[in-house]
Parts: sequence; structure tokens; C-alpha cells
Amino acid sequence: MYHDYFCTLQTSVFCLCRMRSLFSVTLLLLLALTLTAEASRKAKNHKGGKHDKSRPASDCSAADTQYGKCVPEHGDCGDGLRDATCKDRTDKIHCKIPCNWKKDISDCKYKFGPWGSCDAASNTKSRSGTLKRALFNADCQATVKVSKPCSPKVKKAKGDKKSN
Repeated sequence: MYHDYFCTLQTSVFCLCRMRSLFSVTLLLLLALTLTAEASRKAKNHKGGKHDKSRPASDCSAADTQYGKCVPEHGDCGDGLRDATCKDRTDKIHCKIPCNWKKDISDCKYKFGPWGSCDAASNTKSRSGTLKRALFNADCQATVKVSKPCSPKVKKAKGDKKSN
């Protein structure tokens, strides 16, 4: 009888120790997850560059500010920084260069017409666009012409079904 009581008591203490260990590990994992999420949130909101809070932003209007070209952080497209200079102050501001054919005109917004037909000699089709607005005081062309390779696939009409 004494042996049975001792074994039961020993098992209960062992179970309590295991539960306490499991609770501690769960608490540590929850803390680590919270810290990781907070660090990720801070990194996501960080825009880079120097930000001088000593002078209010209202000192300079967009017309008074001179903007530099967007310089990508890695490669030739993606997230980057540009200089914004007004009076004696230069700040770095966040910008983004598209990773497609729009790289050269990323600070200019155009209204494009439909794509033209495929030119068999060059295997390209093109379209032109007229300037809607220039961002960051960019020097933009009034009209631009862009081209892309013709698609190799022939599009079927929506009502067509596959033939077996």
C-alpha cells in the first residue's frame, strides 16, 4: 500500500514538473514571437535616410523643393532613396523604381493608348502615351513611345471551346 501511494505521489510531482516546464517553454516562445513581430513592424515602417525634426515640414512647399533621381538600394530597380533639397536642408526620402519597362519614366505619369499590331519584321508592338503629370518636379517628355515583344500565343475568343 505504501509503495502504491509513493508511486502515485512521485508520478504527480513528475507531472507537475513537466507541466511547469511546458508552461515556461510556451511563455518563452510567445515572448520571442512578440519581439520578432515588433522588430518586423519597426523595420517595415523605417524609411531610411536622415530625418531632421528640428525644423517644421511647412517651411518648404513642394514647388520650393528640388528632388533628385531615385537611386535604388540594390540593383537597378526596387526600393531606393532620393534627395529632397530645400533651402539649406537635404533629406533622403523613400522612393521605388519599377522593375519593368517603366524604369526610365518612373517619375512621369502617362496616359497610354492601346497596343498597336505586331510588326513582323521586329516582332514588337508599340503604343504611345501623353503626359498626365510629372512627379517630384521631374523633367518629362510630352509624349513617349514604348514597345514590347509580341506574344507568341494567339488569344481565343471567350466563346470558343477546345476541339478534340
